[in-house]
Amino acid sequence: MNVLSLISTKGGAGKTTIAANLGGVLADAGLRVLLLDLDSQPTLSSYFALEEPREAGSYELIAQRMTAPDLVISTTVIQHLDLIVSNDRAGHISTLLLHAADGRLRLRNLLPAFEDHYDVVIIDTQGARSVVVEMVILASDCALCPVPPEMLAARELRRGTLGLVEEMEPYRYLGVALPSVKLLLNQVNANRRDTRLIMQSLQASFRADPHVGICSMVIPDRVAYPNAASLGLPVHRVEASAPHGSRSPCAAEVMRGLASELFPQWAEQIGGLATPTPCHPATAERRIRRGGSEDE
Repeated sequence: MNVLSLISTKGGAGKTTIAANLGGVLADAGLRVLLLDLDSQPTLSSYFALEEPREAGSYELIAQRMTAPDLVISTTVIQHLDLIVSNDRAGHISTLLLHAADGRLRLRNLLPAFEDHYDVVIIDTQGARSVVVEMVILASDCALCPVPPEMLAARELRRGTLGLVEEMEPYRYLGVALPSVKLLLNQVNANRRDTRLIMQSLQASFRADPHVGICSMVIPDRVAYPNAASLGLPVHRVEASAPHGSRSPCAAEVMRGLASELFPQWAEQIGGLATPTPCHPATAERRIRRGGSEDE
């Protein structure tokens, strides 16, 4: 079971959108995917319609160590895609972890309970420094950090997100392997000169860093992503081909490429995912209201 976390100490980086769409494309490729929402603003929890919702969620998982699938895991309308909803809006988990003996290692100790049920766990986190984010980092195999192509975001990246990861280094002495960190350029408009300069600067800054890599795929600034979120669908189902005149790849190609890059052991399976027939937005919306998917 592979554990991928979405981390960024800066809000608005696009973590939730990427988590939902990666989960969707992996699930459609036939992998068993569990989304875990640990953001106190539970956007991921409401991205997809739920087929079998559970009352329990992230609070019961972390605070009560509840791992029974029939109690804590909600199923979505997307086949092979399940979800543990965020239900800790008051932030009690952070207080609990600060005073618990296993604290930052709790999630790492809990996740093996899901190994027989899932191929991939994708964790969404809040856009701030917190003990919850530290706990997630220590439980991950890979930490994916979306970076908007803005100078302030680039500066915050090294000071905030990467600084937080570096502070986890002492755990190596306890035998805890830290995850690889991959930077993902998000909301990229390649036609803007300042965007290209920032991309080149980031690539030059981390080229020799053994602990930080930069994804070769980038996420274009496309209306398909907010449209897919509005419909509650993975973006690869909404934009299966690039719009006429577009110079960047379609969302389906981007998400398949990113998923293959992050999970090379399943690249052939992901690459073999059939390109879906685009669903008209009105039709998709009606199906989501009925609790079904566009593949009905």
